[in-house]
Amino acid sequence: MNLDQLLNPATPPRRYVITGGPSAGKEAVFGLLHEMEIPATRGEPAREIYRKHRDRLGRHLQVGDRREYSRDVLAAFVAEFCEHKQGLWFYNRGIPDGYGWDAFFGLRPYPELEEATRIYRYDAVFVLDALDDFNSEDDLVWAKEREIRRVHELIVQGYYDAGYKPIFVPADEPRRRIDFILAQLPVPAV
Repeated sequence: MNLDQLLNPATPPRRYVITGGPSAGKEAVFGLLHEMEIPATRGEPAREIYRKHRDRLGRHLQVGDRREYSRDVLAAFVAEFCEHKQGLWFYNRGIPDGYGWDAFFGLRPYPELEEATRIYRYDAVFVLDALDDFNSEDDLVWAKEREIRRVHELIVQGYYDAGYKPIFVPADEPRRRIDFILAQLPVPAV
């Protein structure tokens, strides 16, 4: 498979999600995708929205704050989806991630999330298996090890519930993970 064929921007939009729970190594994978000049989300929209909510509230989100936060994240994910008009794009999390995060906080799916999940479909979902260690300098890290596993499981279940068959990417160094992901992509028709 030729990487140039995969990166041909003249092809119709091809949308791929890379997701996983905390400690899955998404930041390193996306950092390397950018170094390789492979089109992908910059930053993590959900994390940036979280920071804005936290700054506005003067504290970490509580269960009562989660629905507003979830709707803001959904709007950001839909906007990113709609902005992508052609060629390959890797998304840092996808719309169905909302099912997992909301379930973790005891919230039921809401109509806007269910509608967006039906309308905005990805071509494939790659789930990064959790790494053996959880080291982060990020101030948003809050999860205990058992919570990390639970969030991961709920995110995966959300994709299954949304009709996807996730492709699981083994824990490994970022370049090998990207090679694994690229090997799963079809070569676009020219």
